[in-house]
Amino acid sequence: MKIAILGTGNLGYSIAIGILSQDNFKFKNLYLTKRNTESLESWSKLLNVKISTENKRAVRFSDVIIIAVQPVQLQGVLEEIKDVINPKTHTVISVVTGRKIADIEAVLGTEVAIVRSMPNTAISVGQSMTCLSANSRGKKNIEFAKTIFNSLGQTMCIEENLMQAATVICASGIAFWMRLIRATTQGAVQLGFDAEEAQELSMQTALGAASLLIKSGNHPEQEIDKVTTPSGCTIEGLNEMEHQGLSASLIRGLITSFEKINQI
Repeated sequence: MKIAILGTGNLGYSIAIGILSQDNFKFKNLYLTKRNTESLESWSKLLNVKISTENKRAVRFSDVIIIAVQPVQLQGVLEEIKDVINPKTHTVISVVTGRKIADIEAVLGTEVAIVRSMPNTAISVGQSMTCLSANSRGKKNIEFAKTIFNSLGQTMCIEENLMQAATVICASGIAFWMRLIRATTQGAVQLGFDAEEAQELSMQTALGAASLLIKSGNHPEQEIDKVTTPSGCTIEGLNEMEHQGLSASLIRGLITSFEKINQI
């Protein structure tokens, strides 16, 4: 498989790191494009990785095209590459926030296999939650996308009308969970741990909580019930957090992000 990433900024960079770091993922060539390639120069020393400022050239020599530019740049990039897109051989994967499949079809045509994807930055460590949707042609080729993103975490195929919500839960969600871990770290410092110890405690505990749910398949409240005891410190802390609006503020934050993404 020959892959091109058009727009190797933060997300494109994370995808590239993820692809290169997975031993079980095989590819012939990886083309990385960027208007200023200075930050990518070290990558050119890697076998089968090619750096370029020319999107057309990258498309010509690739099978799968991952478009990772900013939303305002999408139209220009599509116009630039449309003449070298071959509906019979190319699969286009867009990770552009807030841009629908119909926006891409309007330029490239409905005969091109198009997959809309929303990973998060945990893709760089092989732990992304990536949601996928596709047009009718893309559904036949969606295995390409699943092959790429399953090697970089987990994937879920959803209807496109849920993609904006998925972006908030999974992509913005990374920042939300980071803030929760930071808050736990700050609390640990206040309780007597130094900053490094506090962060280690917070990170591993968050990882353990998620791992428990993944492996057990339980609802969070089932695991909470195992920790809380009558008149205990855990239920006392949980109740105080709820009194201060923990769940309500998280839900409101998600809704606010969702409202914002629909204005982009």
